[in-house]
Amino acid sequence: MRLSWLERTNSSALTNRHKDRLLAIKWGSFCTSLMICVAAAQAQTPAEFFRGKTVKIIVAAAPGAAYDFVGRALAAHLGQYIPGSPSIVVENMPGAGSLVAVNTLYNRAPRDGTVMGLPINGIVLEPRLKLLSREGGATNFDVRKMIFVGSPTQQPQILWVWHKSAFTGIDDLRNQKAIVGATSFGGDNYILPVMSNALLGTKFNVVTGYKAVNDVFLAGERGELDGGTVNYSSIAGKSDWMRDKKARILIQFGADRIAELPDVPTAIELATDENIKQALRTYSVKFKAAYPFMLPPEVPKDRVEALRAAFMETMKDKQFIEDSRRIGVEVDPVSGQAIADLVTEVDKVPQNVIDLLAKTLN
Repeated sequence: MRLSWLERTNSSALTNRHKDRLLAIKWGSFCTSLMICVAAAQAQTPAEFFRGKTVKIIVAAAPGAAYDFVGRALAAHLGQYIPGSPSIVVENMPGAGSLVAVNTLYNRAPRDGTVMGLPINGIVLEPRLKLLSREGGATNFDVRKMIFVGSPTQQPQILWVWHKSAFTGIDDLRNQKAIVGATSFGGDNYILPVMSNALLGTKFNVVTGYKAVNDVFLAGERGELDGGTVNYSSIAGKSDWMRDKKARILIQFGADRIAELPDVPTAIELATDENIKQALRTYSVKFKAAYPFMLPPEVPKDRVEALRAAFMETMKDKQFIEDSRRIGVEVDPVSGQAIADLVTEVDKVPQNVIDLLAKTLN
């Protein structure tokens, strides 16, 4: 029997509605399954998540650099303290003063706790001072959204002079020219004397081109230089200098006096203007967060807590402490939350102080 046009149309409509209903049922089942999978993933404990996985540390420096040594020292011990005991590997990603590594961490790395970064410490000042990007590098990230894990040490800088020099304090440095050595224009051993000239009224003559800090030390011993600036742990490691008082430490560049140098003033204390004090205090933040290990944004909170706790436990590990000492790092950890708080403090610094500091650094 042949169907009329109307009957065929109704039959076709019923068939289409049936197909739509089946499609809706399948789509609903898919969405439900997806939600179940997501919920299951979210319900995983950190131990369940990290077990059998590999955590990568992206180091923004070439192999053999100080940051590489620190990254590898942490990698050798961190895994045993992370729930689930994942493997830890290091990937070197130098370039553009850490910008290549941080852009990768922020924009390409999974936000699940399996990738961590170690940029240079200037990253904590980048939101305000743009020190790393002033040469035109791209900053496709927001440091304020990054999650800090911690730093294994602090590295306050000091100014030293050879004991035979004529300089004994800030007054001498303001009235006479002191010749100090530096490795490069971008390093703190160049920046700090120049900053002191601008903000404290000193008269440093900075000679650049030394290959390494030890070359600056040797030049001081030979009388070619009056001294230089360096992180305190480097000069503290020269036991004969400290024992025989071959060097005098005249200024500290950290936020507070080092316990071993109670009688040496900080640059902040030597400044007489409040804006200058705040500028020096702002710059010293990078010395507090000397090696800032960080995660990209949006890593689940329980995994962040697990990684931060594992980091601080590693700081107590005797073998890690020994390994760190061998590469010239005295373990003096700063927590991830403390570094995040420092970044927040920098974000609140008045613009006129930032302008003063930027002018000095440029």
